[in-house]
Order: sequence, then structure tokens, then C-alpha cells
Amino acid sequence: MGGDGGLAAGTRPGREGEPPLRLLFAGTPAPAVRSLEALLASEHEVVAVLTRPDARSGRGRKMSRSPVAETADAAGLPVLQPRSPREPEFLEQLAALAVDCAPVVAYGALVPQAALDLPAHGWVNLHFSLLPAWRGAAPVQHAIMAGDEITGASTFLLEAGLDTGPVFGTVTEPVRARDTAGDLLERLAVSGAGLLVATLDGIADGSLVAHPQPAEGVSLAPKVETADARVDWALPAHVVDRRVRGVTPAPGAWTTWRGDRLRLGPVVPVADAVALEPGGLLVDADGVLVGTGRGAVRLGDVQPAGKRMFPAADWARGARPAAGERVGQ
Repeated sequence: MGGDGGLAAGTRPGREGEPPLRLLFAGTPAPAVRSLEALLASEHEVVAVLTRPDARSGRGRKMSRSPVAETADAAGLPVLQPRSPREPEFLEQLAALAVDCAPVVAYGALVPQAALDLPAHGWVNLHFSLLPAWRGAAPVQHAIMAGDEITGASTFLLEAGLDTGPVFGTVTEPVRARDTAGDLLERLAVSGAGLLVATLDGIADGSLVAHPQPAEGVSLAPKVETADARVDWALPAHVVDRRVRGVTPAPGAWTTWRGDRLRLGPVVPVADAVALEPGGLLVDADGVLVGTGRGAVRLGDVQPAGKRMFPAADWARGARPAAGERVGQ
């Protein structure tokens, strides 16, 4: 596990011979697969998986299963996909499974109190921040956009509030200088999976207790929408850099060029660049510079509407920016 890899919430002497837990695993996107795989390799028994319903995706808009559902299919596990976990049929299924605990990793829907009350040990959520920092749907994206140097993952007892439950344990992870949200989430998915298994081990043998989150240090991380990922070139170069990396790969940073959307890969701040107006362009031997509110950034890859991602220098040779033209207008 990254960082200290510790169960920071405290322990008490364990009880020998405790049986493994019967689990319902709840999760949907690719980062949750690491935890499901780790649990399948543990001493605990995953008896079923809860995930979001199949949805249309891709250019062909074909129905596709979530990454967690595909992993469960390959393992031969029953897959539950209610439109809402409030549905009476799902609550009946959950009661019939008689699970001891329900570990959760990015399931994607609110779990009602009626479901929270069924497992003897409740629902244990793996959240990709050091709670109470960055409660909400997009903790990794917000940590990068805010310029955090250290982040991590926490396991906590799920309750009705937004990521407010008592914490079992944490693992820390440094934020590297060029991390995108995708890079950081990939590392946290691995270290967090180990933390989740260790947490369930501690719950099973009675050695682990959860502690309330501190009242100080609360910050919120709401879902980052496509509109939020539009680059504001009036911001300083280092802030533009963080915000672009924070929304990479999803929903993806973008600006406009000649009235169309231009998607952007990560950019690099340039400290000694020629002075440019915010959004102003300079094509040089090394590629394409864009002015910001303070300093400039060098573009990496770009994606014009209807095309693939390719280097900004190649884009500029085709676009041929005229003197005074800007992105973002």
C-alpha cells in the first residue's frame, strides 16, 4: 500500500478463530474492480455483487455491462442490478443473502437506511480521500485541482450522510507533480483494495473499531461536469495545469477554437515564456504555447471535434492560427 499503509482508526485485541465474512460487494467502475479482485482472493466469501444497470456507451450506443459486472460474470457470481437499491425486490434479495457486511467502492447510488440496516456489520465504504477531506463523488479530481501534495483512501461505515460515517482506517498516497486524476486513481485503487481487505479482516476478528471523523478539515468534492472542465485561460498557468490534469481522463479538459470544441490533454506550465494574452497562441519550434492570466502553458495533445487526439504541433500546422487569434473565445 502507498504511504503509511496503516489502519489509522485504532484496534482492540482480536478473537481467534473468527469465521470469514459473507459479503455483498457493491461497485461499478473500473477502479472498483481492484477491490473486488482482492476480496475474491481473500479468506472472505463474496456471495453476490451489486452494480448499476447495463447502460448504453460508446459511439454505437450499445448496451454494456459495468466493469464490476464483467468481473463478477467471469467469477461466476450472481449480479444484482436494481434501478434503485430502494426497490423492495432488492431489499428482499439482500435479506435472503444474509450477508455479514457489504463493502462498497464507487457503487454510484445512495443506499437507503433499510438496506444499511440489514448486514450485521453494515456497509463499509472505500473512499478515495483522507476523510473528512473531499467528501463527495470526485475526491481524486478535486485533490489534484486543489494542488494537494498528499491524499489517500479511507474505509468508513456507510450512513445516511454524505461520506460522514466513522472511519476504520486510512492509507496515504503522495500526489506526484505530473499526476492526472487517472494516474492517481489507479494507484489508490490498488492501495485502497489492500486497505479494504485489511479493514474487513479487522471487523471479522473484532480487532478493529471505527472512530468518528473530526469536525475540522471538511471539504466537498462534487461531481465534475463537462461544463466545469472548460479551461479558464485567465487563471495562472500553474492553476490551469492542475485543473487540466484534474479532469483527465474524465470528463476531459476543453476549450474552443473557431467556434468548435477543442479537447485538451495535459499541459505543461512554462515559466520563462514570451508574454501572451490569456488564450493567445504562439507556435514555435517546440510546439504551441497558450497565454494565461500569469505565464503560459505548452499544449500536449489536442482533439478537434470529430477527430482523434494528436500532438498540438501537428494541429497547429493544419489550423494555422492567425495573428491575434485565441483559444477560448
